[in-house]
Amino acid sequence: MSSLDALTALVHDDLQAVNTLIMQRMQSPVPLIPQLAGHVVAAGGKRLRPMLTLASARLCGYAAESISGLATCVEFIHTATLLHDDVVDDSVLRRGLASANTVWGNKPSVLVGDFLFSRAFELMVEHGSLEILGILSRASSIIAEGEVMQLITTSDVDTTEAAYLDVIRSKTAQLFAAACRIGAVIADRPRKEADALDSYGMNLGLVFQLIDDVLDYSAKQATLGKTIGDDFREGKMTLPLVLALSRQCRACPGLR
Repeated sequence: MSSLDALTALVHDDLQAVNTLIMQRMQSPVPLIPQLAGHVVAAGGKRLRPMLTLASARLCGYAAESISGLATCVEFIHTATLLHDDVVDDSVLRRGLASANTVWGNKPSVLVGDFLFSRAFELMVEHGSLEILGILSRASSIIAEGEVMQLITTSDVDTTEAAYLDVIRSKTAQLFAAACRIGAVIADRPRKEADALDSYGMNLGLVFQLIDDVLDYSAKQATLGKTIGDDFREGKMTLPLVLALSRQCRACPGLR
């Protein structure tokens, strides 16, 4: 059994509640919203970030039903960023299916992403913890900053490994860290335990993005579920390219 399978089994019942809540809270009297959001949800996904919230809360001895709402917040934030990212990157595939922007266009994808962000904050307010609201709202801001940082470094061959790590720490790892941290906060655990879970989530998020960036160069499209080589075509300075350029310039310093 893989680590992910073990985690999924551990939080299976709670995750079912999260999936139910996702379906309920993405509904709207505007038909296009649940249709487009449902397309992304139906495409699958590992639900890794909400699982981290569920598992962190369980680790800290918290098993109340309210954790499902916070885990759903985390997934809505993640799904909203996926919709926005696919528009920015002009992606045509997401999880092996046509991306929402390919099917419905850029404007609906951005607006439904905004809707899911708003739903996430509604759920946070319903929970009532200002501390958790602060954690997730700050994470949302940092994710946006990370995406802008990535735009700034696009096609910049002088991008350093440190700059690359700053980008993925913000745009990817920050939500992993927040997802883990709120599990400790909701359980009212000491600050050092919340910090430890935050650090775990941050490092897991960094590894997750590092692997994803390598797979863009080495995976099979049918397995990865998105177009291979998109990062290179879009000029994204991911670690494989940063390291390749660094080694080439050390071998031929006159290239720059």
